[in-house]
Amino acid sequence: MNVKPYWLLEMRNRCLSYCLCLLFFGCIHQTGAQTNILSTLETPIVFQGNDTTAYRDPAVLYHQDRFYLFYTLVKTENGKIYSYTAERHSTDLQHWSKEKVLTPQDQTLNFCSPGNIIKYQDEWILCLQTYPRPNHTSDQQVRYGNSDARIYIMRSKDLENWSSPEIMKVKGPTVEIAEMGRMIDPYLLEDKDEKGKWWCFYKQNGVSISYSYDLQTWNFFGYTKSGENVCVLNEKDGYILFHSPHNGIAIKRSSDLSKWTDWGDLITLGQQEWSWAKGRITAGAVVNLKEKKELGKYLMFFHGSGPKSEKEGDFDKNASIGIAWSDDLVHWDWPGKK
Repeated sequence: MNVKPYWLLEMRNRCLSYCLCLLFFGCIHQTGAQTNILSTLETPIVFQGNDTTAYRDPAVLYHQDRFYLFYTLVKTENGKIYSYTAERHSTDLQHWSKEKVLTPQDQTLNFCSPGNIIKYQDEWILCLQTYPRPNHTSDQQVRYGNSDARIYIMRSKDLENWSSPEIMKVKGPTVEIAEMGRMIDPYLLEDKDEKGKWWCFYKQNGVSISYSYDLQTWNFFGYTKSGENVCVLNEKDGYILFHSPHNGIAIKRSSDLSKWTDWGDLITLGQQEWSWAKGRITAGAVVNLKEKKELGKYLMFFHGSGPKSEKEGDFDKNASIGIAWSDDLVHWDWPGKK
């Protein structure tokens, strides 16, 4: 009969206990890591504007456990007001990389308002707009982009190095650029049923919609009543469209992109208590991260301006990007919610 020595059995038991402890505390640590990203945030403000800076129009990509946040950066420089598209990234929503400006300083273009980032073939595609305001200075009244505003894409292999912007002829290849009309706030989305068919939503006559199979040749589809800064989710039971009326963020639903139904209440989050967003809450960019164990929510990035309204002057300054989250798109939470 082969009997193992007592010391060998004791050593085996101790090793087993040690391994079980490691597994137990490892699970606790992993669970904590999964819940702490949102629970440790102390403020809903992600980037805060000031008297010479506005952070607007967020677009977010969550990739390989990292948040890539693209946004409009408005800067007053030597009395002139410029708009840029910029990017920062973070793994915890608190510590962010150095700001990287992706577009040139040019008031006749003012590339800004990134819509979203998609993966197409072997490239990342970022959609954005121009917002021309030639000779715009800080001593003038608030001025909006002129009729030359158009929508574009930029390409990247690595989310760091981006190509020059390419215009999207979303009205079709035969429509001249000059005849396309003013358009802003693009958003790209793959069809929920037909893989390889891409939709572009953009602000014109409410929200207009075009489609393409290669992101180059576009066909106009139609339009529906909507505010600006459209964001669209592709869910199993249809499409969920977020848009911005005069104030707040509203939702529409559709099963076919043709017939839309208003859904839910207007979302204003904690605006009544937030002086930094008292003027307006707008530009909700929503991503569905419910299947990500470390988050498990719908996340919304948005911008708020204040304490003055945009018309009163807090358009090119005092605009900040904020964050909120939800389980059902109806009930919303944010850091410090009372």
